[in-house]
Amino acid sequence: MKGKPRYVMCIRNEGADDLEVRKVYKVLPDSDAAKHNLLRVIDESGEDYLYPEVLFAAVELPPATKRAFAASDAAS
Repeated sequence: MKGKPRYVMCIRNEGADDLEVRKVYKVLPDSDAAKHNLLRVIDESGEDYLYPEVLFAAVELPPATKRAFAASDAAS
């Protein structure tokens, strides 16, 4: 995960009001969190928080979609 953005889709959001089911989120590298089965995700608040991995499914985005995400990150 070094340097390359990783993306996940929220598949459930019990107890996580700042996540939307079926929405794709960017994951930030956090090796300490991973040891505890957590992901550091930029949620609806625009901030990054730790969430349990079980709330997400990994997704592979097409190149054009990755570019669109990168462009929106740069504009923020």
